[in-house]
Amino acid sequence: MEFNLAQIHEAIAATIPERECLIYRDRRLTWAEVTDRTRRLANYLLTRGIGHHRERAELQDWESGQDHIALYMHNCNEYLESMLGAYKARSAPFNVNYRYVEEELIYLMRDSKARAVVYHANFAPMLDKIRSELPDLEVLIQVEDDSKHPLLEGAVEYEAALASVSADKPDVELSADDLYILYTGGTTGMPKGVLWRQADIYVAALGGRDRGDNEYTSIDPIIEHAKRGGKKTLPAPPMMHGAAHWAAFMNWQGGHTVVIQDHPERLDANDILSTIEREKIHGLLIVGDAFGRPLLDQLRRRSYNIASLRVLVTGGAALSASLKREFLELLPDIMIVDSVGSSESGGQAQNVSTKETGASTGVFRPGPQMCILSEDMTRVLEAGHEEMGWFAQRGRVPLGYLGDEEKSKRTFVTIKEHRYSVPGDRARLRSDGIVELYGRDSVTINSGGEKIFVEEVEHAIKHHAGIYDTIVVGRPSERWGQEVVAIVRVREGHQVSDADLLKECGKHLARYKHPKSFLFLDEIVRSPSGKPDYRWAKAQVS
Repeated sequence: MEFNLAQIHEAIAATIPERECLIYRDRRLTWAEVTDRTRRLANYLLTRGIGHHRERAELQDWESGQDHIALYMHNCNEYLESMLGAYKARSAPFNVNYRYVEEELIYLMRDSKARAVVYHANFAPMLDKIRSELPDLEVLIQVEDDSKHPLLEGAVEYEAALASVSADKPDVELSADDLYILYTGGTTGMPKGVLWRQADIYVAALGGRDRGDNEYTSIDPIIEHAKRGGKKTLPAPPMMHGAAHWAAFMNWQGGHTVVIQDHPERLDANDILSTIEREKIHGLLIVGDAFGRPLLDQLRRRSYNIASLRVLVTGGAALSASLKREFLELLPDIMIVDSVGSSESGGQAQNVSTKETGASTGVFRPGPQMCILSEDMTRVLEAGHEEMGWFAQRGRVPLGYLGDEEKSKRTFVTIKEHRYSVPGDRARLRSDGIVELYGRDSVTINSGGEKIFVEEVEHAIKHHAGIYDTIVVGRPSERWGQEVVAIVRVREGHQVSDADLLKECGKHLARYKHPKSFLFLDEIVRSPSGKPDYRWAKAQVS
């Protein structure tokens, strides 16, 4: 038996209806209430013609037979409700990076062919600017926030949409083949929608295995596991990234309560720690040092009663060993879990640090379907192999990238009738069964959990008339893990400042992709074929 995510949530809700399911500010929603609200959203979407049109068997791996719903919000109860409600309508929600500027947002919405969008009122002005560029967009659902922006023409307010329809169970036949879509930039240069069957993402990343790492094959043990739940978890990073809503759904599958901090639109260490204290949070999700350092600084500024915190998980970026040691010094009873994976693979490996084991980073214990492929991707390497291989996942992996046949076939390969996901990281599997992870083989920069593709930044800088050439690389950063640095050569006769280039970047890129530093040189080294010499470039900025 395989499972649909909405099916699982409905089954658990029927078992623990009065347990708290979702907490955000003054909203404390039980499982029954979340079920009511998500059914209403599904029914509203269905009345607007948003849903499912073609079965999976009729489609290629890179195709979708469902309508797509853009989620353009900060963290809030409506974000998770929209995911679940969309699934109950057999439509496919996807994440929108709210930092995107017009050019990026138009690309994303067109690439996804989004027919609906659920958005915070704060983003209404941006959405209004680009509506004329989005011929597929028909349904706009606006979520109130502190901005008080009025409804866009033709839009409906979220609560009004829910109130306008029945809370009856939607009249659809859910399928394990229904899509889960996660948009990621990664190494693809431009955002790509990763297409998962819900049955596969459930096992790969959302808690679809028992304590013995065996896949659930019936609903009964899932319900029994959820009955024993009841802990609270706080996924602190933006839900627009996979790690945060993966943590939310994984904890829901265990019958736990998901809590959202009061001010998720920014990284507020006091807000996060105060929420842990107030709600007696058991598990906290962060993104590497970018979250870890501010939290540690705040813990040293004032005292918090956070004895309830037992598990600190970092996803999207590793937490450095030095910061792990500081956490264990201040919070000796916690377990720190570095969870390694990607949008294209789900969870692959973990590094666990405690006061007893000490802190480490860069080495991981593999998950049940993790493997290392050879350089030519024709065979699986045995433990203790000499060559550096490809960090891969087998079995429950995505179907492909939305609308991109070539990239799909390159990333999701078949070897002897088994499918593998090969996102691009390099690794070795030691003879003792431990994975040494070396990172992405490309030049992707991971800054504060955000993946930044250097060619995209280079193209933005080259829009400036005074730039002759540029190479962009990542440089180690205590705060961000990596920071973006641009080496530039100015055209003869031009005067260009850092401010000029940052202004140009602002026209094409979200702010987090902007270089933290510029290095002006008279020459930029390239290979004889004209390709950038990134090894040389990194030496210049180190």
